[in-house]
Amino acid sequence: MSPDVSPESVASRPVRRLPLTGVLRVGRPSDIWFKPALSVIGAVAPPCLTLAALDRLDLAMYAMAGALCALYAHDRPYAARARVLAGVVLGMLAGLAVALVAASLTGNAVVLVAVGALLAAAQKTLCDATRIGPPANVVLTFVSSAALFAPQTLGQVPGHLALAAGAGVWAWLVGMAPGLLRPHGPERRVTAQALTAVAAHTEVYGSGTGDGGHAYVRSRVAAEAAVQGARQTLASAGGRPGTSRARTRRALERLVVHAEFALGMPAESRPRELRSCARELLDGRQVPTLGTPLVEMPPNSELAAPSQLLWTRLGPFAPLAARTALGCTLAGCASLALGVGRPYWALVTAASLFQANVTLTWNRAVQRTVGNLAGVLLFAALVPLAHLGPVALVLCCLALNFGAEALISRNYWLGSVCVTPMALLVTEFTGFQEPGRLMTERIVDTFVGVLLGFGAAVAVTNRRAGDRVEHALSAVEHARTRAERALTGVHPVPGSLESARRGLAAALADLRTTADTAAGEWWQRTRPQERVVLAERSGHRTLAATARGPGLRP
Repeated sequence: MSPDVSPESVASRPVRRLPLTGVLRVGRPSDIWFKPALSVIGAVAPPCLTLAALDRLDLAMYAMAGALCALYAHDRPYAARARVLAGVVLGMLAGLAVALVAASLTGNAVVLVAVGALLAAAQKTLCDATRIGPPANVVLTFVSSAALFAPQTLGQVPGHLALAAGAGVWAWLVGMAPGLLRPHGPERRVTAQALTAVAAHTEVYGSGTGDGGHAYVRSRVAAEAAVQGARQTLASAGGRPGTSRARTRRALERLVVHAEFALGMPAESRPRELRSCARELLDGRQVPTLGTPLVEMPPNSELAAPSQLLWTRLGPFAPLAARTALGCTLAGCASLALGVGRPYWALVTAASLFQANVTLTWNRAVQRTVGNLAGVLLFAALVPLAHLGPVALVLCCLALNFGAEALISRNYWLGSVCVTPMALLVTEFTGFQEPGRLMTERIVDTFVGVLLGFGAAVAVTNRRAGDRVEHALSAVEHARTRAERALTGVHPVPGSLESARRGLAAALADLRTTADTAAGEWWQRTRPQERVVLAERSGHRTLAATARGPGLRP
């Protein structure tokens, strides 16, 4: 924490507001935006064009269900990506199976909406608890919700699931294919991001400027997040000891350790060297070194804290699950009451809103509304082209898929501009429909989903957010005490200081995330802002001191 920022000034900052400024601001694209964009084309095009050639485009929805799994896990090392993609495909099939069976057993729209809302809540909770990453639950909810309102019989379910499973396997192969050319690409990229973020922070520190210390705080938080992300990514990279994968991982771990120490001692770091090293990593050259290693790492060390069991991670997401279930139910039922023929549009709109807190949910509501309305206009422009024939319809969907992934990292509303017409065109796989009615229903469902979804987020309070801040503060204090004991030990256990340092770094990162989440919630008791600032300040001071501790020679 910057010495220019007092606890009192931080505590007095307004946090309970719903901003409009900056919500629609267009940012820089993701470094790897082209990877999911190209992957989804490679996964969707073969099955859908094949079905178009066979004049069975009515089955394309099930093929797309599996193919869209190619959007996931592009930031994961390939060993972890294989597991995550397999889990996404299985999760997609499970949700699709429930939806298809429900659709074949009942035509009661209210019952189907209730099933869709429960599925959306389960998908949201599991995706957030497992940190599955974008597009998270939205694609899974879209698939299962659309299937709920597709005409279905029990006898058709196995065939439709088999088609989705086949496309899912193809999506898995597409997602894993880049590993044949750059097997360590994700690990290199995340390490380079950590080095660059730390270099940017040390430059801010060295400049001695900043908006009353706010520039320092922002760069520090960004650097901490990048380093923590690198730790977690490398910890999931796998590789047997002695193999090429393990040696590369070890070399990258040492670079992350350098980044950690530069973050702890910005006055003694060399940002140009950090940036140069990051560029070499991205160029695909041999993993560079930064002089003598800053730390003699224990042979079997891990850069990330031990992961929790899934069941222990689900508890904190109970309010979010309740918001999702309530909001989706209300949105779907309201759409039915208004006579809209596709209530799942409102249901999916509501499901897409829910973020970590109310403030972020508000931001997403504004972005979704603007993006959907602009997307309806784009649909009107594309309809004449899409109606030229089945192949033209598929090609339009492919182009919109690519556009969505190319734009969504710049701002969510830009991605929605492409997602909305794509969702409208998907409904025409079974036959061309009257565009005016589709557009009207989509606009109505957008407003219904946004209003009732955000209303549910406000109505279901998350008072546990404050309790989690208290737990995070206690964890930081415990980790800091452990690190100080390791620093002052006369006969330290080998690796004990290194383990304590990483535990403290993980606890500090969790405190920042927890505090930011609580700051965006409504109806909270007074939050311990001053204690958070003091805990972060003392924790980072101890973290920096570990660089001078036993066995850690710069």
